[in-house]
Amino acid sequence: MDSEIKEEIPVHDEYILCGGAETQVLKCGPWTDLFHDQSASRPKLLILIIPGNPGLPTFYVPFAKSLYSAVNRRFPVWIIAHAGHVLAPKDKTLTTLDDPNAQEIKDIYGLRGQIEHKIAFLRTHVPKEMKLVVIGHSVGCYISLQILKHAPELPIIRFFLLFPTIERLSESPNGRIATPFLCWFRYVFNVFSYLLLKPCPEKIKSWLLRMSCQIMNLPDESLLQNSLEPFCLVNMAYLGSQEMMEIVQRDNETVKEHLSKLTFYYGTIDDWCPKEYYEDIKKDFPEGDIRLCEKKIPHAFVLHCYQEMADMVADWLKDDLSKIETVTEENQD
Repeated sequence: MDSEIKEEIPVHDEYILCGGAETQVLKCGPWTDLFHDQSASRPKLLILIIPGNPGLPTFYVPFAKSLYSAVNRRFPVWIIAHAGHVLAPKDKTLTTLDDPNAQEIKDIYGLRGQIEHKIAFLRTHVPKEMKLVVIGHSVGCYISLQILKHAPELPIIRFFLLFPTIERLSESPNGRIATPFLCWFRYVFNVFSYLLLKPCPEKIKSWLLRMSCQIMNLPDESLLQNSLEPFCLVNMAYLGSQEMMEIVQRDNETVKEHLSKLTFYYGTIDDWCPKEYYEDIKKDFPEGDIRLCEKKIPHAFVLHCYQEMADMVADWLKDDLSKIETVTEENQD
């Protein structure tokens, strides 16, 4: 029954031009244009998911659908891709919104560029009067904190930072393995991607996708959409290399300033941000809403534990949503 309900939930697949980069946005719920909908039923809040790396929104669709159901389908849940991680299909038309301040973002595929890319999206594609809840996952948490730092005027009422890679990334167990590959062998990987994958016959690409799905225990090949496109692979590796070099010190100043808006959720079996990182931030901010997973949910929760996480996030959001719904009902009266 649960899976049938999720199938009924509309998911609109849109490609926009943001900061000079084509960008996929998946919109869960019936609302696709929040600017021109002036009806009384227009939602007062948007939930935005900022992914980890790779920044493929398709990975997050089951989580988004579960969350949309868990908040009683009252508010849209959108997922934004990282710039350069998804290519628009040739038959897709890019949606553009006129913004007099819009300009191409320098180094948009790098870490700083991705932060500016998300800020540009929020400023251009979300009405100023709409409240926001931002859910960051992995490096999406670092990006979320930087949004707070560089665009504090945005009406974001809550941040949920799930399995947050916001400090000492290269020192983590997985970081120690990934850093040499991403920082030193990345150029070999780039050459391999273009020389071997680009001319690769579609049959072999399909076989590689099937094998990857089996190894990762993924139910659907569409979750790896564009993952064998050399352009996207190179951008994912480039972002990863910058993560290892730049995500070093936790931004305590931003955390302290906005602590009341933040909920951190750390894993007990997470080799990207190990338990000691939770203990350290809990010690530094004992009054903060900083939680440790008790269910052995993995870092990549979106693959198999999305329902549990969606139910938890919806529960954490209850008070905030009830206030917004109360205001909405009063305005309608």
